[in-house]
Amino acid sequence: MHTLTKMSLTPKTIETADPISKKTLEAAQKGMGMIPNMYAIMANNPALLDAYSHAYTSFRENAGFTSQEQEIIFLSVAFENECDYCMAAHSFVADKMSKVPTTVTDAIRNNTEIEDPKYKALSLFSRIMTAKRGNPSQDDINAFLNAGYTENHILGVITGIGVKTMSNYFNHVFNTPVDDAFKGRVWSK
Repeated sequence: MHTLTKMSLTPKTIETADPISKKTLEAAQKGMGMIPNMYAIMANNPALLDAYSHAYTSFRENAGFTSQEQEIIFLSVAFENECDYCMAAHSFVADKMSKVPTTVTDAIRNNTEIEDPKYKALSLFSRIMTAKRGNPSQDDINAFLNAGYTENHILGVITGIGVKTMSNYFNHVFNTPVDDAFKGRVWSK
């Protein structure tokens, strides 16, 4: 469990953000109807928000996973990294947008078994890769491949871990408050 920190950066708005962050905040407002607290605070450093935004979008568009599988990766990494903010946010996205079966989302959140064998293998491999810092055993790799995934999917999992590591670490340091929209899926380990 991480220690709660007390950081004091002021969240940025579209009006107060630098030109790079302003574009990302405008896109979030347009696409989600809100600017998540994480984005508003990340906007204090345009390199972080820009890198996160681009990596997130590329993962969504190019990693080779369905929207359900993407959320399973994000939730599994956030669980392993104990990120309360991302667990709430991605549980909300899984439920409302990606339509991940609630039984799957809840199994990840509660560290219980996922019944669907392919989703189970994806979650487990994402957690193993995170916990072992990218050093899975050959047995770990074989179990993932035997579930119907490919070596290219391993690269996609690595991308998802990279994206979530940026946001998870950020949220740990800044103890980002969970947005009202995500509060129905608040989580703590």
